[in-house]
Amino acid sequence: MTRVAVLYGGISAEREVSLSSGGQVIAALRARGYDVQPVEVGEDLAAVLAALDPKPDAVFNALHGRFGEDGVIQGVLDWLNIPYTHSGVRASALAMDKEASRAVFAAAGLSIARGRVIEIEEFFDTDPMPLPYVIKPLNEGSSVGVSILREGDNRRAEIARSWAYGKKALVEEFVPGRELTVGVMGDRALTVTEIASKHAFYDYESKYAEGGSRHVLPAQLHPAAHAQALDLALAAHRALGCRGATRADFRYDDTKGEPGRLVLLEVNTQPGMTPTSLLPEQAQFCGFDFPALCAWMVENAACRA
Repeated sequence: MTRVAVLYGGISAEREVSLSSGGQVIAALRARGYDVQPVEVGEDLAAVLAALDPKPDAVFNALHGRFGEDGVIQGVLDWLNIPYTHSGVRASALAMDKEASRAVFAAAGLSIARGRVIEIEEFFDTDPMPLPYVIKPLNEGSSVGVSILREGDNRRAEIARSWAYGKKALVEEFVPGRELTVGVMGDRALTVTEIASKHAFYDYESKYAEGGSRHVLPAQLHPAAHAQALDLALAAHRALGCRGATRADFRYDDTKGEPGRLVLLEVNTQPGMTPTSLLPEQAQFCGFDFPALCAWMVENAACRA
């Protein structure tokens, strides 16, 4: 029997999300007959290393956010020579760093929003680009710290004062229209989901609160735009050097009619596996129920040392 250690929890701002993902994964893998060892990760790395001795056959990485999907834990697992799910060190680090991933996407000729990295101190004094625009941390996931500023918005100084995500930030043009996402499993883009949120954008609450958003699957959009979204998601996955499952997020500006402008926002190398998460929904739509999706990830686990 394959013994799988599931890493979940972690020490990032997304700990609660990871605990939810991990709990779902543990139950699903046990239902598929795996010998599952839950490993709740905290600040004590030595405790994590002890839990991985003796070595499991594979690690299911259900961690989210910093230290879980930015290449750090991936490097530890490579050092230990333990196969693990999802992407390796380089792809994880690139995807988590929005400045680096934007450079990769631009070099690959993929459509991204106009934007630049600023020192947060600049934000006190002036708008870094014409309104409306989006400000976001460089190294956080799940829309943590993201704000949209529109005409007449006076929150700039308040955001700068309370900024808790390092000395820099990414500022991008606000792209109107619809929120789309595409899951990728290996060499296959799954389908396109439209995310209809009650909020100004697909923020943390929209992602994880019950009823926070409505998922339209498959998205109702122009066939050319649908095909382009699938192609872009797979191209972004490959440009970063990702493995296993990822999810690419887009804005789709159809305000002037279809087909509209499709803009790649980011690639998530550790998509959520919670009851409201998007990748499991898309996998189900394509014939993989949740336990089958988790099993696929384990069977495609690898060590990238």
